Amino acid sequence: MFGMGRSGTPVRAKRSGGGVAVTGAAGELGSRVAARLVESGECTRVVGIDTARGDVTGVTWRRADVRDPTLRTKLAGVETVVHLANDRRPDASPIDRRIVNVRGTENVIAAAAAADVTRVVLLTSAMVYGADAASPVPLPDDSPVRAEPDLSLIGDWVEMERLAGLAARGADPLDVVSVRPAPVVGSDTDAMVTRLFEAPRLLAIRGASTKWQFCHVDDLVDALVLAALRKVDGPLTVASPGWLPHDEVERITGLRSVVVPAAMAFGTAERLYRVGVLSAPPASELSYLADSWVVGADRLHAAGWSAKWDNAAALTAHVEALGDRSGRGFVRVPGKEATRAAAGATVAVVGAVAIARARAARRRRRG
Repeated sequence: MFGMGRSGTPVRAKRSGGGVAVTGAAGELGSRVAARLVESGECTRVVGIDTARGDVTGVTWRRADVRDPTLRTKLAGVETVVHLANDRRPDASPIDRRIVNVRGTENVIAAAAAADVTRVVLLTSAMVYGADAASPVPLPDDSPVRAEPDLSLIGDWVEMERLAGLAARGADPLDVVSVRPAPVVGSDTDAMVTRLFEAPRLLAIRGASTKWQFCHVDDLVDALVLAALRKVDGPLTVASPGWLPHDEVERITGLRSVVVPAAMAFGTAERLYRVGVLSAPPASELSYLADSWVVGADRLHAAGWSAKWDNAAALTAHVEALGDRSGRGFVRVPGKEATRAAAGATVAVVGAVAIARARAARRRRRG
């Protein structure tokens, strides 16, 4: 059954109710979304899809990898898929991560279309908008995706958004709702900008007026559930309202900053990338410290959603969760340094984050 989209393109009819499948349902975020959908009482069935069975009661569990070409058989009785089975670790192998994120998303969209699913809710990031000093503050939900499709985690999200666009414009259009949160903090995290708080100093770009904005995972779960229950259409930005200035971030985290020229910060990070210390091009993270990118969550607010966490509370919770991984535990270098020492501090900031990521990856492999 089809209706007509805003541009006159036929789209699959949006049926209310029905079954909802959650990929990655055994994970931290997926299990919370699945549990909330069960509690809502608004789904005829909640299907959990993962490589292992989860422990959320009231869920019909179907074991599958999202890259499996037979995935469509797991979507019987499903009208909406919430796709959360992706790898959000920037320290993962770019090639392996892209196979999960991009190929997995491509397969989920294809399986959904083949199984007559009418909506796919896709989690990416507000970082897909790119960082640009000329961007409006806040950015509207339907701002164009301008980030580069490089080998970074941001590049994965851009490719996932491209697949969503193709599905929406295809011969048999699929309703794909992109959910784009600001940096996620809480019991789950996207580990991009938030990893900067594991370094011994906060890196600040000279002349920049960095606006720090976060999305607590509690607020992200609320947004994903609203999209799954078809109470809001996309694309959707999700974030705490407003932003924190840099000095407030210093106060909350207890970290002092090292302020360096943009050319020095990017140049140092580029050298670390070339020698393999950083796994992604440096612009993937540093540009978001240099230029504005704040989102407003307008569509969610219009649907009755409101953030439970403001930026200060969300960041405070993140720092507390870091514990001894917080950069506050590092020995500090005196703040007034010459240019050469400032360059060394930049290496320390960027390199410390990279080392922390590498250690975490080794722990996961051993576990």
